[in-house]
Amino acid sequence: MTLATPTLDTDRLRLRPFTEDDAGFLYAMHSSTHVMRYWDSPPWTERTRAERFVSVCREVEDEGTGARVAIDRVSDGAFVGWCGLTAYDPVYRSASLGYCLGEAMWGHGYATEAAHALLRWAFDTLDLNRVQAEADTRNAASARVLEKVGFVREGTLREDCVVDGEVSDSWVFGLIRREWRPVLDGR
Repeated sequence: MTLATPTLDTDRLRLRPFTEDDAGFLYAMHSSTHVMRYWDSPPWTERTRAERFVSVCREVEDEGTGARVAIDRVSDGAFVGWCGLTAYDPVYRSASLGYCLGEAMWGHGYATEAAHALLRWAFDTLDLNRVQAEADTRNAASARVLEKVGFVREGTLREDCVVDGEVSDSWVFGLIRREWRPVLDGR
């Protein structure tokens, strides 16, 4: 079953399906040690990883297991990052949320705005009951984004990641349909 990747518009952003033209932006973002410092994988060292990411986005859509969207700034078309739902399960009506933004795009509310738009689509179109997300316990900014859009921190996965020999914990967040606030109160 295919799950069509949406195109979603907010006041400042356009969320859209990936194209091959996005590979350069993806590589620049995911090869940054600063951007990737809290990820469960090391920074990319080969551009082919970005090309594979775009291919996997199509595979996820074709398999019906999720949707990842590129995020562009409406004012100038600049690539902001990406946001996505994975592990989509229509039977359990659940999925997992993830996102990554380029460092120059941090601190402007773009992650919150993009996550909110994708969650609106997830609850309204996919009829989800639960969305889950994880964040490294050292990543307070990501935790704030999740809490702003209504997620509740549910627990800690102790020592769940080892990247380049560094062990880290992750927080697990959950957002239930009945707790979802469809109107974003600020950014």
